[in-house]
Amino acid sequence: MKNKQNQRKVRLAGMGKALAGRQLCFDGHTRYRLAPGETLLDLAEKAAEEALSRSHMEISQMDCIVCAMATPLQGIPCNAALIHERMAKGLNIPAMDINTTCTSFLSALDMMSYLVAAGRYSRVLILSGDTASAALNPGQKESYELFSDAAAAAVLTKAEDSDPSAVLYGCQRTWSEGAHDTEIRGGAGLLPALALTEDNREDYYFDMKGIKILRLCTRVLPDFVEECLKEADVRREDIRLTIPHQASKALGVIMPRLGFEKGTYIDRVQQYGNMVSASVPYALCEAIEESRIHRGDLILLMGTAAGLTVNFLLLRF
Repeated sequence: MKNKQNQRKVRLAGMGKALAGRQLCFDGHTRYRLAPGETLLDLAEKAAEEALSRSHMEISQMDCIVCAMATPLQGIPCNAALIHERMAKGLNIPAMDINTTCTSFLSALDMMSYLVAAGRYSRVLILSGDTASAALNPGQKESYELFSDAAAAAVLTKAEDSDPSAVLYGCQRTWSEGAHDTEIRGGAGLLPALALTEDNREDYYFDMKGIKILRLCTRVLPDFVEECLKEADVRREDIRLTIPHQASKALGVIMPRLGFEKGTYIDRVQQYGNMVSASVPYALCEAIEESRIHRGDLILLMGTAAGLTVNFLLLRF
């Protein structure tokens, strides 16, 4: 493999996941939305506790908490501070957010792997998850019937020299001509919450232009994937399993165009839909639980996000 100087000896010591408690069905597709009284903080805490348990560690042993989520729990403070309050109050563990919307987990894992490998941190708790249903527009069927609320978590540690685990290669690109194809225009600095009126209400809903996104992805992704595989010096047949972001029903169309045939990648769109930042880590956790992944396997995590941002991350599990 090329660029061995960029390989980071880190290990996913344990993972956890949590689904929202209310189940809906749309044309044979199952979706999960928060139940009354349930919050994203509840899901994140459950996923984190599971990840810690499977790592045989406690929150007090973490030396960094990273929230890799697409949407804010509050305007201020950052999501990680609110997770810290829920799980680590009284401890002085640093907490920070890393946000590239749907690929936030991939960005966080890529970035934090350098800091762990360099010795800045030893044990990092990464949490992803979103309450997509909070901003869905019932009048936009395409998006309203696509998303689920969920959370997933991972404990990232340094790997021993004898351990095959490592992050081998990462690449992220953004094509901002797609910046307004997936967006929530209202609620932040450009269009504050207090500016909400009956006339501009739709600006505060999630808005997705699915056909435009698909066209842009079809144009830029094939070359991007080929470039990444070439730089990493990896063949598709070397990869044990590819875990893409569960963006939409078009997953079964776009993945073969990228050279990944059915059976070589995870497609859980029918079972869960798009879980935003939780999509990739949730599917990864499920694959581990189902023994589809074993230590030493070469795994590809890949996804698209609003922006349009694209991530490609190779790891030796």
